[in-house]
Amino acid sequence: MTAIHPTGFDARDRTDTDWWRGGVIYQIYPRSFQDSNDDGIGDIRGITMRMDYIASLGVDAIWISPFFRSPMKDFGYDVSDYCDIDPMFGTLDDFDELIAAAHARGIRVMIDLVLSHTSDQHPWFAESRASRDGPKSDWYVWADPRPDGTPPNNWLSIFGGSAWQWDSRREQYYLHNFLTSQPDLNLHTRAVQDALLEVTRFWLDRGVDGYRLDTINFYMHDPQLRDNPPLPLDQRIDTIAPSVNPYNHQLHLYSKNHPDNLGFLARFRALLDAYPGTAALGEVGDAQKGLEILGAYTAGTTGVHMCYAFELLWAEPLTPGRIRDVFAHVDAVAGDGWACWAYSNHDVPRHTTRWGLSAQGQRCHTALMMCLRGSVCLYQGEELGLSEAELAFDDLQDPYGIEFWPEFKGRDGCRTPMVWEATNTAGFSAAQPWLPVSADHMARNVAAQDGDPTSMLAFYRLALQLRRAHPALAKGAMDDVMADGTLLSFTRRHDGAQLRCLFNMGDDPVDTELGGSWQSVADALGGAAPDGGRLRLGGWGFAILARR
Repeated sequence: MTAIHPTGFDARDRTDTDWWRGGVIYQIYPRSFQDSNDDGIGDIRGITMRMDYIASLGVDAIWISPFFRSPMKDFGYDVSDYCDIDPMFGTLDDFDELIAAAHARGIRVMIDLVLSHTSDQHPWFAESRASRDGPKSDWYVWADPRPDGTPPNNWLSIFGGSAWQWDSRREQYYLHNFLTSQPDLNLHTRAVQDALLEVTRFWLDRGVDGYRLDTINFYMHDPQLRDNPPLPLDQRIDTIAPSVNPYNHQLHLYSKNHPDNLGFLARFRALLDAYPGTAALGEVGDAQKGLEILGAYTAGTTGVHMCYAFELLWAEPLTPGRIRDVFAHVDAVAGDGWACWAYSNHDVPRHTTRWGLSAQGQRCHTALMMCLRGSVCLYQGEELGLSEAELAFDDLQDPYGIEFWPEFKGRDGCRTPMVWEATNTAGFSAAQPWLPVSADHMARNVAAQDGDPTSMLAFYRLALQLRRAHPALAKGAMDDVMADGTLLSFTRRHDGAQLRCLFNMGDDPVDTELGGSWQSVADALGGAAPDGGRLRLGGWGFAILARR
């Protein structure tokens, strides 16, 4: 076990109902975090075993990717029973122990709810497909074929091909925005909403502190089933789907983002409000209107608390101009809402590889993340500086990667096991892991970095401490966002405190005039200090300054 590193994070305070605003959430992909029973697959007890390590990071909450009963065609994002743990991951008792262990350390627990679709092996779908006039006949999205037998419209699946699958039982097509084994629920049906809210209540009663809501903008479709229009070639951004996927050829105007979704989210929020201190984080999957949807879904008190779009998950490297433009866009369309930012997660290549970052570049980006207005998601292994793992085709498990190989290699490269120590299986398991451990990751294992004040792990711990020490960074306003060549600067303000944040996002040194008298608050991170009214930032250097 890794020793606890005190971060000043007090025991869990249930009175802090606003903890999520500016909070830092650590995403755990349970299959790859820690295996407790040596079957090669991570599990719930494994997470509990590593709770001291998680606490040592200083995060506010963990988000655990799905662990519900599932045939695992999409590794848990195809749920066959929302109210039970898949035996692969453990039992409900194991989960109760995890909750207790997290709460004892002041860590909140968020779980990943997949409400847009189920597995085709869910009992609801079995009943729905059995009859056109049964009690659950309208719980999924069914449609007759066109006169020539083809699907009812041109909607496409993210995983390739038509979003419609023929079912011989009903002699109709059903909608699936993802795999054919993931039929879409029909949330226009009130009874479906009621059932999903009961699922939500089940886990709230079990003690969870909130939810990450998978594909939150896919919950509702256009009931008229109108064709999506084509997307102009110059707007086909490689973000939500890789460029080789024809999904990028459409403007998904009708297959998702339906305005009636706001009514369901209001019902969802009202349920969470009955459990003070809980919060919801929505994933907005849209390349064209992601920030607009974020704004609509988080405005006021009738939507979810926060959402993340994909602006900082794109393949395109961050530049000062991009950061300036993103936050100007947020101010314009989501000024009353709340964003959550991430560089990496279980669906995209790790940002160290995606952006080709040096060690100093990683530190600069991490310091920047801790200074941005919004909440933060960190993905397991990010704090170790892990790169995207290279896998052979024969090792792939992800159906997405298998479908589009080799132009798109899928998501397995960011899902390889966590590296805890320098052994053959990296301390993850005594058995052969479900995905191979990356040889490139081995030297970056936790045991090697723990206690090394120069390590990436130490830097992340210190960066989180800095954010916690300065409420202006977590909850304050952000203004004066300026881009000058490779220099990004902005100001954070809260309750009279003012911090100036400057980042050199390039290799060459940058000099700038500050105006006024400032002092560094990031010495422990290696942040630059001013010399009088001037500041020099080396390549990928940064400074976080407070007025004297």
